[in-house]
Amino acid sequence: MNSVLAARGLVKTYGDVHALAGVDIDIKAGDVLAVVGPSGSGKTTLLHVLSGILRADSGDVFLDGRAIGELNETGRSELRRTAFGFVFQSGMLVAELTAEENAALPMLLAGRSREESLGAARLWLARLGLQTLEKRRPAELSGGQAQRVAIARALAHRPRVIFADEPTGALDTRTGQEMMSALLQAAEETNAAVVIVTHDKAIADRALRVVEIQDGRIAPKVIEEAVSA
Repeated sequence: MNSVLAARGLVKTYGDVHALAGVDIDIKAGDVLAVVGPSGSGKTTLLHVLSGILRADSGDVFLDGRAIGELNETGRSELRRTAFGFVFQSGMLVAELTAEENAALPMLLAGRSREESLGAARLWLARLGLQTLEKRRPAELSGGQAQRVAIARALAHRPRVIFADEPTGALDTRTGQEMMSALLQAAEETNAAVVIVTHDKAIADRALRVVEIQDGRIAPKVIEEAVSA
């Protein structure tokens, strides 16, 4: 499989608990993968290891064939600013920044010019229906609007992989489905892979593939079902 992101033999322990107990996974460009499982099963740990936030105790993650584990913390931080995009449950927007500044933040931190960064941010905010809200701060946005800003932030620098950790957990059902549609449509435009950790079956059903994590392992039964976004 020609994978943009792959993991082999991932193990991560916390004391006597195996959060990951030997995980292998392959994710192609344009793939939309939902990771499901009960609380404490290792879903979020898997996302954090795949994205370089955490190091695995053993095993490794490969981005376009390059081992992430070989990078130091500075290298992994740069990877998260350039090759990866993130959408979290609460949005995690910076309260003091405007919507366009929040969306541009990864590019600004990566050293791109303010003009270029804000231009790319405004483009994605407009695509996500927020073209009149660029100057608003997070406190002036609804939950759904704030999550769209988070999607714009995840996409504006055109990442290879987007990681979404319970991205609809703080939203009502309708707003969550609208946010999911916006995320999938935007990712399709860029051919980015999407990895979504969720406990919401309705959200998982929108993915192209679903894997279940149980006790730090991918469950033997892997569901793969193409569905309409």
